[in-house]
Amino acid sequence: MKRKVLLQLQDVTRTFSQGGDEILALKKTNFEAKAGELIAIVGPSGSGKSTFLTIAGGLQTPTSGKVSINGKEITNMNNKQLSAVRFSNIGFILQASNLVPFLSVEKQLRLRDSVSRHRFNERSALALFEELGIQNLRKKFPGDLSGGERQRAAIAKVLYGNPKVVLADEPTASLDTQKAYEVVELLARETHGQNRTTIMVTHDERLVEKCDKVYEMRDGVLARRK
Repeated sequence: MKRKVLLQLQDVTRTFSQGGDEILALKKTNFEAKAGELIAIVGPSGSGKSTFLTIAGGLQTPTSGKVSINGKEITNMNNKQLSAVRFSNIGFILQASNLVPFLSVEKQLRLRDSVSRHRFNERSALALFEELGIQNLRKKFPGDLSGGERQRAAIAKVLYGNPKVVLADEPTASLDTQKAYEVVELLARETHGQNRTTIMVTHDERLVEKCDKVYEMRDGVLARRK
């Protein structure tokens, strides 16, 4: 069965101006991620990983080339159109959990439904909490949680929106080794089980063995690791 391409970059570049000089942060890049793939992108700081991720997520416009998400080209969309595509198709998992401090874990999920004007899906939320091992924490606030628990709550918040594409920027950087493995294993299960694609930027080479594909970014050049 042919798997659908959920994210595609075609001849994408990104140039910045700095002190009168032009810096090519992302050299011509062709990339695609299919349903059911967990992909790691590794590389040193300043190599272009974050630039790639923000372009892939529609947060930054490429200087040239095309970006498509779930079959829709987003390159020339206006801000309102881009926001709609991001909201319905993309989930961002950041190094910082990015939770609202005055909302309980459960209300973090309810907040999304209030924005989209959908009814809260308690069954889906409870299934996610159980899968993530945080079912006993749903009434707690972010300040009451450990670092690993906060990251799991943040992942629940993202996955509750059922995104086609998950973009994870150093999602395990603040976790110990065991918790980091658990988070990546969880992302792998969700990616394969829900037929979405997850792209994880990481410095931790120990985690890439859990991934289906590994790419390296160096000096703005993205290349598949053999």
